[in-house]
Amino acid sequence: MANKEILLVAEVFSNEKEIDKEIVFQAIESALETATVKRHVNQIRARVSIDRKTGDYSTYRQWEVVAADDQVDGDVEFPTTQILLDVAQFDNPDAQIGDIIEEEIDSVDFGRIAAQTAKQVIIHKVREAERKKIVEAYQSRVGDLITGIVKRIEKGSVYLDLGGHVEAFIAKEDMIPREPVRIGDRIRGYLKDVRSEPRGPQLFVSRTAPELLIALFRLEVPEVGEGMISVMGAARDPGSRAKIAVKGNDPRLDPVGACVGMRGSRVQSVTNELSGERIDIILWNPNEAQFVINAMSPAEIQSIVVDEDRHSMDLAVSTENLSQAIGRGGQNVRLATQLTGWELNVIDASKAEQNSEAEAEKITQMFIEQLDVNADIAAILAEVGFNSVEEIAYVPVSEMLEIEGFDEELVNELKSRAKDALLIIAIAAEEKIETATPAQDLLEMEGMDKDLAYDLASGGVITMEDLAEQSIDDVLKFSGMTEERAARLIMKAREPWFAEAKTK
Repeated sequence: MANKEILLVAEVFSNEKEIDKEIVFQAIESALETATVKRHVNQIRARVSIDRKTGDYSTYRQWEVVAADDQVDGDVEFPTTQILLDVAQFDNPDAQIGDIIEEEIDSVDFGRIAAQTAKQVIIHKVREAERKKIVEAYQSRVGDLITGIVKRIEKGSVYLDLGGHVEAFIAKEDMIPREPVRIGDRIRGYLKDVRSEPRGPQLFVSRTAPELLIALFRLEVPEVGEGMISVMGAARDPGSRAKIAVKGNDPRLDPVGACVGMRGSRVQSVTNELSGERIDIILWNPNEAQFVINAMSPAEIQSIVVDEDRHSMDLAVSTENLSQAIGRGGQNVRLATQLTGWELNVIDASKAEQNSEAEAEKITQMFIEQLDVNADIAAILAEVGFNSVEEIAYVPVSEMLEIEGFDEELVNELKSRAKDALLIIAIAAEEKIETATPAQDLLEMEGMDKDLAYDLASGGVITMEDLAEQSIDDVLKFSGMTEERAARLIMKAREPWFAEAKTK
């Protein structure tokens, strides 16, 4: 059946929507298939094939080849869409179960099909193609700075027109708080995600992400874009304050000055784009303690104590600078924490000194008692940084000989006394475990006997809570214990956990 109208429709949709003509042909075939099915009283399967050059199209009714179903007396379950294998092989000897058998039938007239159905199918297919095209075009631009015109505002969320029928979405939580935005405004954002979804937005933009700050500096500061300056990180309190760390890759260049610009022009441009957000430009330093000191700017740090295990630093500042170091609502220290990745604790310098003196005095007294040395030697050990007798016992002799006034005889004597002290501490701890008394709840627990309770206590399992935290392998090491009994006792000890979980 020739139909030049099909070619015209395909041509118009393809040109107007800028999509592949094949997508339009597939949409028209789908519309014709729907119309064919609706024309029949019984539910059938149909396929329409359009000649892409002439517009001719043919319609085929389809059956799926199936085996006989015993539940329906050897017949097919769905006669209008299924055919038995032996019946199919009568005309098609090569037919197999699962094949599709087709028979050409009269086609519906394209000009008379339900116009709305055809239109909806075509529009749906075209829309799918458009959305897929947008995803493909922007997938590689995730992480880029994009600019758009505010198209509409819904409950604090903003839709941007990026041009070419492309729309981006900024959720309310990704908008700068209290930022005045009106329809028609041109704003920039950071493209954080592109998702292929059947409905709703696909391009997700943020105005609050730290990456937006970095992208804006890359735009405003040519040295950043050219690689002469590296941005090492950023932290933001959107719309209020931000910190950005920079590192110069050219020794002749001042990275902070370049980012600030003449009379602050460059940083001011970024501030204006971010609704007045005040920006501190921080000089990055490979020494993490110095980087933290820089990040706390404009506050001046008097001393710093680093705890590598907890990945934290205690920062001492003068009493008059305490509020500046912390910032309004903890803003300054919070941004510095985000920028550096260290947990930062700001303390009053005078109190820190008192705490330090008290700690030094405590350590000195410990050395006097455990090493049986005079106060002067104990104070020197504490002053040079020793915190335990274990450190003294195992530190290399050469390091201790660097301490002023310490000779080899004194060092060897101190190390010997330290090892003796550690041995005494270990023996005392062992005796404590051996004489440990089980808690009442462990003694009275169902399935427990006195000997086992005391045996468990000697191994550090003193309460039901202690037992509940053990694994079967942990408990098997105790005398007379079987895997089955260990499992039963542990589950009994854990019953309070399950009871607590149910009440929540």
